[in-house]
Amino acid sequence: MTAVGLGPGDEVLIPAHTYMATATSVLTAGAIPVIVDIDETVTIDPAAIEAAIGPRTKAVAPVHMWGAACDMDAIMEIAARRGLIVIEDACQGVGGGYKGRKFGSIGHVGAFSFNYFKNMTGGEGGGVAINDDVWAERARCAIDPCHFYWQGRSDAVQPFSGNGARASELMGAMLNVQLDRIDAMVAAMRTEKRAILAGTASLGNLGLAATPVNSPDDDCATQVMYSFPSAEAAARFAALVPSVIVGKTGRHTYTEWDQVLMGAGAAHPAMNPYNMPANAGCRRTYSKDMCARSLEILDRTVMVATHPDHTPAEIADIIHNIGVGARAALGGLPADAADLRGVKPVEAQKFDLKIDA
Repeated sequence: MTAVGLGPGDEVLIPAHTYMATATSVLTAGAIPVIVDIDETVTIDPAAIEAAIGPRTKAVAPVHMWGAACDMDAIMEIAARRGLIVIEDACQGVGGGYKGRKFGSIGHVGAFSFNYFKNMTGGEGGGVAINDDVWAERARCAIDPCHFYWQGRSDAVQPFSGNGARASELMGAMLNVQLDRIDAMVAAMRTEKRAILAGTASLGNLGLAATPVNSPDDDCATQVMYSFPSAEAAARFAALVPSVIVGKTGRHTYTEWDQVLMGAGAAHPAMNPYNMPANAGCRRTYSKDMCARSLEILDRTVMVATHPDHTPAEIADIIHNIGVGARAALGGLPADAADLRGVKPVEAQKFDLKIDA
């Protein structure tokens, strides 16, 4: 966001469901995040983008949540017509793609994360993909405050003071090895997802529906998502089967972004974008019910995780368990009669789940 010149006086449209770093990145640049609805795919709704564009809207940050693709054709068409910069957040979608193109290569700028829970990891850190030479130089200046001077002071891009965010050579070496493996890993998860969807397709007669996906053959397939008729049915399923209700993933939903909701956009009041005179004309107020449609979708959508190391027997157990869970949630099977196989606990920290003591 710094690279493309966003700052005070600018609004950036972000989805109601994304890790809160998408919102805090906007604030770090001095701009204001405007939260808009998702659709049934659990990614930002193009119609909501169109409806939310205002006179100060300069950019939109579509997020490929849980490795599932945004509707990038629609988003890029709106952006071209309305003059928006598209900052493609591929942090949860490393290795995935949309209609034959890799995530992070479709928008004007692509952002990636390499923290512990991502498809590729250096322990922490991230990456940026930019085709524009000037924007790339600004990104380098933000990452390495001394970069400009190592390049020579006749450089055409005006330098500025950045915080610095350099990765280590060790992290780079770790990531380079994983870069050679990522396509095979994603391919294995896609194969598993197709098997699970095929093995559970008959459960549609109970009301269990696969969540719609914008590019099913290209996304990461890290999760198999199902849409239930109600939040209550989703809760009954998740209480039995190792899975996650998407609306219960903590700071991945805007209602849990405390710093944003309370207007604490920086450590010092003078640096807080919500207090800056240049942002007086921006939309700076939020409420926990502002995206009620998103919350309704999230609370009845459930994710079952795939893994590139799952064996055929483990995949068969997952398919079996989904069937048992669907019959308990939607078909009247008593919970105490549920015959589950090979149950493994969900990784709570990855999904920002609250675990009772």
